[in-house]
Amino acid sequence: MFLYAFKYFKLKLRSMLIPLPFSDVLALPIFKQEDSSLPLDGETKHPPFQYVMCAATSPAVKLHDETLTYLNQGQSYEIRMLDNRKMGDMPEITGKLVKSIIRVVFHDRRLQYTEHQQLEGWKWNRPGDRLLDLDIPMSVGIIDTRTNPSQLNAVEFLWDPAKRTSAFIQVHCISTEFTPRKHGGEKGVPFRIQVDTFKQNENGEYTDHLHSASCQIKVFKPKGADRKQKTDREKMEKRTAHEKEKYQPSYDTTILTECSPWPDTPTAYVNSSPSTAPTFTSPQQGTCSVPDSNSSSPNHQGDGVSQPSSEQLQPSATIQETQQWLLKNRFSSYTRLFSNFSGADLLKLTKEDLVQICGAADGIRLYNSLKSRSVRPRLTIYVCQEQPSGQGLAHTVYHAIYLEEMVASEVARKLALVFNIPFHQINQVYRQGPTGIHILVSDQMVQNFQDESCFLFFTVKAENGDGIHIVLK
Repeated sequence: MFLYAFKYFKLKLRSMLIPLPFSDVLALPIFKQEDSSLPLDGETKHPPFQYVMCAATSPAVKLHDETLTYLNQGQSYEIRMLDNRKMGDMPEITGKLVKSIIRVVFHDRRLQYTEHQQLEGWKWNRPGDRLLDLDIPMSVGIIDTRTNPSQLNAVEFLWDPAKRTSAFIQVHCISTEFTPRKHGGEKGVPFRIQVDTFKQNENGEYTDHLHSASCQIKVFKPKGADRKQKTDREKMEKRTAHEKEKYQPSYDTTILTECSPWPDTPTAYVNSSPSTAPTFTSPQQGTCSVPDSNSSSPNHQGDGVSQPSSEQLQPSATIQETQQWLLKNRFSSYTRLFSNFSGADLLKLTKEDLVQICGAADGIRLYNSLKSRSVRPRLTIYVCQEQPSGQGLAHTVYHAIYLEEMVASEVARKLALVFNIPFHQINQVYRQGPTGIHILVSDQMVQNFQDESCFLFFTVKAENGDGIHIVLK
């Protein structure tokens, strides 16, 4: 035991000082990055597998940060699938195949929430392409490879831990494709390569989770990763010796570190489209899922007007109380998304965060509900139905109409609602102009109405006798 501990400590110390040759990397026991102390037997779970990507890490990463690896778009990179079990560990998989799913996913939390929409947008711009592919001719030891047309960012295969196995992957999306376009020179978003491995259950299905690991990457156009690696290396060479001590050395290979498993089971991966975001070992990050894109449609939100909540969400609210508040305020579609959020967590999100997570309609509505704030109407007009001749204006009553949208259809809809006119019977809305002419009320005209304008209106039958026209004057 002492000899083993001394050997591990010696190798660990060496890894902190100089880049390890690949043979030495494979000899190291793998523990989570945050485990800095020497582990004793029984204290640290020994991972059954180790995944090593044959691509160099960046030298411009600070000591306690996660490694970052640059990849070229479309280039094949080897991921070595290694059996890391101790003698006698997991005898149930000895002599049997296991299944691994490799995914390219978002590293940024905000993009994880909107992953489904992001990938759909990429698919629209790149029809027929995949975000991730296996280079099968170069791969070794993989069996029964599969890709799903609805899962463009994932591949799966079977492999035997007792045999040499290497999966060569190709990432076709580049980091700047998911960056808002401004004026050029945009900073690309980081991705993650994640590997999840499963064994067979009693029914022969590969659903029993064994191990997950991931690493952070950025993807550049062809040759761009080589240029970026060279630039980082040149920047580090210009730093003083004292400054260099704050940064990790660049290693020839990238070891994927343990992380939480992808939330979907392999069965869900085969049969459904992506609906959840990944979760990684980070203290600030919980398990999150993305609701179906239809849930953010205004059609699902009644009249779309946020009213003040009868009970404001408090920062001290527990996770369970936060879930109850979401249900009570008609945000049931997002209870799973915010399943690990306390009141304080939810209240810390900005309006922009909520819009990006939930979509424009629900994001603004949730923001206003959290702040106990009604959506102010964009325009208020006062309208009265013209009385029959003989009744004076003293008996005229005006109704306030509040417009949330500055469009003609909203005027017609609100008039129908306030004055009990069947909306489907309203053909057109006109405004009476000079010499009594009728001017069609367009969206542009509504946008030029003065706030708190007053109108009388009357109705006339349509020329074909089917429906009515409303005339404002």
